[in-house]
Parts: sequence; C-alpha cells; structure tokens
Amino acid sequence: MKQLAIIFTIFYFMFNILNAQELVVKELNPIPDATGFAGSFAGIINGNLVVAGGSNFPNGGAPWKGDAKVWYDKVFLLNNENCNWQQIGKLPHAAGYGVSISVPQGLICIGGSSKEEHYNDVFLLTIKGNRLSVDTLASLPVPLANMCGALAENVIYIAGGITRPDADTTEALFFSMDISKGLHEAKWQQLPAWPGPTRMLSACVTVKNSFYLLSGAELKSSARNYLKDAYRYSPLTGWEQIADLPVATVAAPGPLLHTDEYLYLIGGDDGSNATKNLQLQHPGFLSTVYRYDLANDNWEKIADLKKSKKELLIPVTTTSVFWKGKWIIPGGEIKPGVRTSKVFAISLKK
Repeated sequence: MKQLAIIFTIFYFMFNILNAQELVVKELNPIPDATGFAGSFAGIINGNLVVAGGSNFPNGGAPWKGDAKVWYDKVFLLNNENCNWQQIGKLPHAAGYGVSISVPQGLICIGGSSKEEHYNDVFLLTIKGNRLSVDTLASLPVPLANMCGALAENVIYIAGGITRPDADTTEALFFSMDISKGLHEAKWQQLPAWPGPTRMLSACVTVKNSFYLLSGAELKSSARNYLKDAYRYSPLTGWEQIADLPVATVAAPGPLLHTDEYLYLIGGDDGSNATKNLQLQHPGFLSTVYRYDLANDNWEKIADLKKSKKELLIPVTTTSVFWKGKWIIPGGEIKPGVRTSKVFAISLKK
C-alpha cells in the first residue's frame, strides 16, 4: 500500500512538471517606443502583425504623480519574427482599449477610448502596397471601451465595457455582427446578456460556434468588484454558466490561447494588490496559467511563468493575436501605470 502511495506521488509530481512545460514563451523584437503602450489594437493584415494606438504615461510619468495619460494613433507592422517593427501610418484618431478582430480583408478596430470620449466607430485597416488604408464599417449602437470581443466563424461578438470616460458603472451589453454576407453589409444586433453581473476588462475566446466570457471587473459607484464567474454563449441554446475561475483574472490578454479541448488563461489581475499603495513597489500582475477543460468543465493551474523566469512580467490590457502558429502578446501594462514595449510569443509544446 505504501509503495502504491509513493508511485502515485511520483506520478502526480511528474504530471504537474509536464503540465508546466506545455507553454513555450519567447520574446520578439520590441515595439519601437521607449515606454510602450497598453490597450492597443492588434491583429493580422496580409500575414503581417500589426499593433495600433494605445496609451501610456510618457517620460517616466505615473498616475500617482498626477501625470496625464496620453493616447496614440501610431500603427506599427512586423513582417516576421526576425524583423524590426516599422511605423506604417496612423489611425483616424488616437484611441485604445477597443476590440480587434482579424479577418481575411484586414484588421477591424471596434470602439475604444481617448481622454475626452469613448467611441462607437468601427473601421477596417488594410495595407495596399506600403500604404495603410482605413475603411468605415457599421458603428456600434453605443460608444464602448474596455469591452472584450472575438470572432466565431463569421460572427463578431462584443461583451461588456463602459460607455464614457467618467462612467461609474459597467455595462451588461452583448452585441453580434454577422459578416458572412460582406463587411459593408453587416449590421450590429443586440443580444440578451449573460446571467451575471455587469463587467469590463473581461477575457474571452470563441471555440467553434461558442463564445466564452470569463472574469472581468464590475463597477458599482466607481468601486471595483473583481469577478471569477464564467459563461458560455451558443447561438442555438443561449447562455449557460460554467465553472468559476480559481481567481479573478481582470484584463488578462485575450482572446485566449486555446485548442479544441482546452482554454489557456494567462495572467490578469486578481485584485489582491488593488487597495495597497504600492506604486513602484507593485510586484506585477498574475503570471499564472490556468487551463480550462471544455469537456469536463473544470479549471486547473498548470504553471506559474515567473517561477521559471523571475524577471518575466505578464502584461494586462493587451490583445493576443494568433500569428504564424504562436499567440502573440504585444505590449501592455506590467504594473499600474507602467507600460512595456516587449512582445511575447507563446506556443504549445507538441
């Protein structure tokens, strides 16, 4: 009996070690800005990786010093993993914290915010020759930022967010747009919201026809409630609640890395340091990886990326992009008010 217990223990630790090695993380060339950006749009145009807009506190600024956040309209392009980034143009206006959707025609940028306002405009970025072009698509029904969104086959889904810069409550808004008959013919449709709290800065992903909405932060009279609940939406059956996350993962990079069997949720903010006046002593956000089993409806912690690389800080408020067989996380916020220009490429070990 004792031998069986020893064998089981050895197997258990071997299993966890193998789990921790499922993900491979490497760095690509950084975005050419000394400070970096958070909240950028990001996606694929003609096979190239594109990052656009976002915000930062330039020249060593910080919110606790009273410095103003600055929004940007710059658009950067990366041809391949070994190249340097190049600036190829500008957005119609400085913006960030919207939703990015890559389609064969280019990169769709949805909503977002600037210092003065939130936007409902939706536009398609394309590149012809070396020139960036902007094409207007159907606007969102309301201005929206800090929402999440993803593409399920030919349907774009948008969930949550806030409607203005001074909003003290979050929204329970859920929109879809079917682009199967053409981008310019497509219109937004409001759908029933998930059966849970309002939220912003949620993680999301689509697998086949289903849209998954995970975590986020609820605002009530400006107070932030960190959420662990999770939901799945099917166009056939509507919403259903799935297993709660082990911890809140607000503003985790998304859409999530995934396979047909699993979702991988990397990083995010669990709120554990939210009420502490840490400023530059902030340790950074979560570096954990949680895996969700789609068939069995359960979450498992499979890795802590900081344990293998202590200086690694996983950013929040950034988009992940599937590019050349890897999930790319470009820029983001590594501590409150602190941006990064680093670009991570994450892949699954085969």
